[in-house]
Amino acid sequence: MTEPTLPDTKSDQIAPELPSTCKLIDLEVDGVERQIALVGTAHVSKSSVEDVRRTIEIFEPDTVCIELCEGRYRNIIDKEAWKQLDIFKVLKEGKAPLLLSSLVMTSFQRRIADALGVEPGAEMVEGIKLAEARGAELVLADRDIQVTLRRTWGGLGLWQKLKMISQMIGGLFIADDIDEETIEKLKEEEELAGMLESLAEAFPQVKGTLIDERDLYLAQKIREAPGKRIVAVVGAGHSPGITKHIHSDHDLAPTLEIPKPSWVPKFLKWAIPAAVIGLIAYGFFRGGVDESMGSIAVWFLVNGTLSAAGTALALGHPLTVLSAFVAAPLTSLNPMVAAGWVAGLVQAWIKRPTVADLEDLPSAITSVKGFWTNPVSRVLLVVVLANLGSTLGTVIGGGWIAARAL
Repeated sequence: MTEPTLPDTKSDQIAPELPSTCKLIDLEVDGVERQIALVGTAHVSKSSVEDVRRTIEIFEPDTVCIELCEGRYRNIIDKEAWKQLDIFKVLKEGKAPLLLSSLVMTSFQRRIADALGVEPGAEMVEGIKLAEARGAELVLADRDIQVTLRRTWGGLGLWQKLKMISQMIGGLFIADDIDEETIEKLKEEEELAGMLESLAEAFPQVKGTLIDERDLYLAQKIREAPGKRIVAVVGAGHSPGITKHIHSDHDLAPTLEIPKPSWVPKFLKWAIPAAVIGLIAYGFFRGGVDESMGSIAVWFLVNGTLSAAGTALALGHPLTVLSAFVAAPLTSLNPMVAAGWVAGLVQAWIKRPTVADLEDLPSAITSVKGFWTNPVSRVLLVVVLANLGSTLGTVIGGGWIAARAL
């Protein structure tokens, strides 16, 4: 039996031999006619792997585009990549919250994948393997994950950040009962539209950077890919946006800019410590040494206790908890240093992550217990929760001192 041949089609038609998740797009770029097979997948779906295989075998592309950036591609291909993580470098560069956020999202996806018996990103791996086997060019079409995370985080206000953190932590406790039928429904346009509308209502800035910007970025990279026949493997949620943008050229420079921090947080970093010191000094002139010493005691006890409590919640070592208690009242008055940074370095020094811990990290993050017991993820939790406790301590302690002085 001969393999079916791909008939000439227009952009609104799908060849009957191809899976239903594949959409054909006719495109003309610089006078050259091209045809793109856009495969919408779910990243933890067995059927998506088969859809990618069938599409590439039937379509016989010159190029295969996949929804990965260089960093995510290395993590998928190189199973030893976690061994190269330098936890001290992560802490010193202030990337602990970003890495923890990435691990939480990976945890959610991996737990679903484990329940369904499929490797996360298996459809991308299939696309990579088949591109290599057929001699097709491989294009990593997604924006760098660090740029995406930093643009997403930078676009959120304080309340939105706290809301997102709470929902992400809540995500550690769900997703154990999702079945394969539910995953397959996520590839349907009506289901996707409803999910994206909910995301837009809860986090409009997040949808803009995680979905809309990447739709445009992916569309442009696929449009620029070499060859006349291109298979693009992307998450089903990106298919409508890519279809919308791919017929026009777009400048990607704005989507790669890291937003400059607002002046408000910078101002508050210096204004709050100055105000606290000013109130303590005011208390001295108004009530003498006893008054100012009382305010100092309030500041140290409230700030230190809440930061230490956050560190203890992360199951930090007793010496790490002590370091957070001592550091928080001082670092809160010095915008150049954070209590979580100090506590994280102490925790990493006392319980220095080993190569075995780094190797275990991908499997450890599939459970809540693993997040708290793996030395690598525990260091990240120490940083985030110690900082959160110190921030609460600054607000509560500062307010208490103000009430005493005024």
